[in-house]
Amino acid sequence: MTSFPIGFALSGGFIKGFAHLGAMQALLELDIRPDIISGVSAGALVGAFYADGNEPYRVLDYFAGHKFQDLTKLVIPKVGLFVLDEFIDFLKTNLKARRLEELPLPLVVTATDLDHGKAVQFTSGNIAERIAASCCMPVLFSPVKIEGAHYVDGGLFMNLPVSPIRKRCDKVVAINVSPLNADKYKMNIVSIAQRSYNFMFRANTIPERKRADLLIEPYNLDGYSNRELEKAEEIFEQGYNTAYDTLKQLRVSKGDIWKALKTNDQR
Repeated sequence: MTSFPIGFALSGGFIKGFAHLGAMQALLELDIRPDIISGVSAGALVGAFYADGNEPYRVLDYFAGHKFQDLTKLVIPKVGLFVLDEFIDFLKTNLKARRLEELPLPLVVTATDLDHGKAVQFTSGNIAERIAASCCMPVLFSPVKIEGAHYVDGGLFMNLPVSPIRKRCDKVVAINVSPLNADKYKMNIVSIAQRSYNFMFRANTIPERKRADLLIEPYNLDGYSNRELEKAEEIFEQGYNTAYDTLKQLRVSKGDIWKALKTNDQR
């Protein structure tokens, strides 16, 4: 098994995924570069564009001028409100590589096998389909069918995919753009249901956070709607500033950005 000096693990987060690009830009400017990327949902999307040879700030150009409805298609809801055919076409048009194994930088994409109830890590195969599967939020989008199985958002089982690359990397940088955030909420049935769903969806990040050598978590992204593609640059800046400030604080307080991991944290 190939080993790597540094791996990046990028969480899910829908529109908040643009903060990944900002955080990565800050890390690159400080000469912290990934040798492999593990991504889920929005993190898989960002990882694909970076692994395809794009600098983080350049990835914003691909989405400039696009709206949510440009990348999805509303359908009569049988298994989802939208289908991701337009999103798949967008990926095929804008990524140079066609298959994961053709990418200049290794990328591990996590999705959920809905038929068999398990997390799956893709390291080969059609990029566009596998990224779409990883991003396929249940109910909102129809499941993506790959080789006879139906796939949905990888965040259901692993919204911060450190484990898939932990044993292969000397150091893992985890960027979690969907941290658990217990802000105020309204005491009504819709708000309680939504809050509970978000907590359940993000709870699986807790053990993954402990397995990282460096954790970057922007806590200022909850105010953005998942349809606000026009806010991409603003979200990018939030990620950039969080990463830069996190590393600065670690160097001032501890003299080193890397934490000392216990043996059982790396399992």
